[in-house]
Amino acid sequence: MGNQPSSRIPTPTKYSFDEKDDFLQVSDSVSALHITNPLSSNGSLTLGHIASWEASASSNSKVKLARTILSQVDLRSVLGSRSARISDQHIFNHVLDFKTGPITNQKSSGRCWLFATTNVIRYGIMKRLKLKEFQLSQSYLFFWDKLNKANYYLELMIEHAELPVDDRLINHLSDDLISDGGQWDMVVNLIEAYGLVPQSIYPESTHSSLSSPLNSLLKTKLREHALILRTLADTLRGAHVKEETVIATLRAKKEELIREVYNIMTATLGVPPNPNKAFVWEYIDTDDKVSRWEGSPKDYFEQFASKPFSPLDSFSLINDPRNEFSKLYTATSSEMSGAVDPFSVRPISLLPPDPRLTTSGSDVNTEIENLKAVVVRMIKAGQPVFFGCDVGKFSDKDFGIMDTALFDYENAFDIKLGLSKADRLQICDSAMTHAMVISGVHLDPSGKPVRYKVENSWGETAGKDGYFIMSDAWFEQYVYQVVVPKALAPKELVQVYESGDTVVLPPWDPMGVIKYHYLPIVDFTKVVYVGSVYI
Repeated sequence: MGNQPSSRIPTPTKYSFDEKDDFLQVSDSVSALHITNPLSSNGSLTLGHIASWEASASSNSKVKLARTILSQVDLRSVLGSRSARISDQHIFNHVLDFKTGPITNQKSSGRCWLFATTNVIRYGIMKRLKLKEFQLSQSYLFFWDKLNKANYYLELMIEHAELPVDDRLINHLSDDLISDGGQWDMVVNLIEAYGLVPQSIYPESTHSSLSSPLNSLLKTKLREHALILRTLADTLRGAHVKEETVIATLRAKKEELIREVYNIMTATLGVPPNPNKAFVWEYIDTDDKVSRWEGSPKDYFEQFASKPFSPLDSFSLINDPRNEFSKLYTATSSEMSGAVDPFSVRPISLLPPDPRLTTSGSDVNTEIENLKAVVVRMIKAGQPVFFGCDVGKFSDKDFGIMDTALFDYENAFDIKLGLSKADRLQICDSAMTHAMVISGVHLDPSGKPVRYKVENSWGETAGKDGYFIMSDAWFEQYVYQVVVPKALAPKELVQVYESGDTVVLPPWDPMGVIKYHYLPIVDFTKVVYVGSVYI
């Protein structure tokens, strides 16, 4: 189960050098560049530049019209394509046979991944129990995620205490150390470790729906904790204390410090149910029949959310054109194997896969057509689809449309937008920013997707009663991830996933940045649950 560094440019197998031929090719290339002298030899902007540009712009009718209109209004509202809005109809010839509700609302938080996951899982629960409206508790998973992120950050500060405080890794880890964001593998770990509960058992609080004040306080406190641990590490090592004693002392101090985090979180979010202790859930079905269930959060997951397709048996397909297809990719920030109980949870994309485990928690990179085919197959099989995308690109929240033809920027500004999907990833113009659920697809007569029905978590006022339309062209350009049960995935891609032969991306890679913060350990023997965690 080896790991290899990321490799985006294959090494040529053989190169034959011909001096004359190469000279002619270089000469032709240089000639084609139309090399000219700059107006400024030192690279500064001058009034001469402005005069030249203005002379050109003032004689361009498109620019003149744009100046007349676009300084007065939001350019997205005036440049919205009427034809795109007409063609993007909420009509789908393949939809799930059961409609869930209500439309969820993550409000002022970055919990889309938790909402998308619980929206997928609740489908089977509601259908099985004939519930009219139902939500799983997103806050329950949110609590455990954030507590574990705090613990993991401090574990990394212990591990890297000898690095300078301005080292790139330390800066990166300390920048957004406990953001709300997350990924599929991380929520699977949370569910396996802590189970699930209905929202009525652990409801929303002000600070689960408005997370920034809580995050701000926790980040400040954790950065303070990090400096305390680094100072203690310097003192202990300066006194030539044995390394195992240093680590034990630092972890004891960390447990003392993180108690403050736990107290802040329980005050603002509420004390969560114990994953191993029973609670009582009463519910009413569509026939007005009242029922009662009793069990622990982990029991709840096993009984209601593990069939027909368990989240534990699903994995991510990604489309990253920068990297080789049919390969398994993961992200890492450090080696933390000494801090992990590999049997407690599914391994995540932070770490190299442990040979004792059967799943790697990494993502299989494949062609975009394979992601589309999987979506169609899942919808036809009656299974909602978790997917990750860059939601801010060519999308309109009010109309609920995601379409590359939605805004006519090129015609309005007389420009060309020439970045490819790979270009956007390489130059930091795009990344996975949001997770949602596909619940329907419209196919043309040949069976090819035209548009997709998307369940968002922005409340009923966004889109059409909470649902969005995603065009197939937008899917190609801005969808990066689709989660699929092994039973519905192409066999050859399942084989890649199960191989465990991963290509490791750095934590700041756009396909890895949302994965670097998870390292779950669960110790259910303690009153306060301590462990390590993900972003």
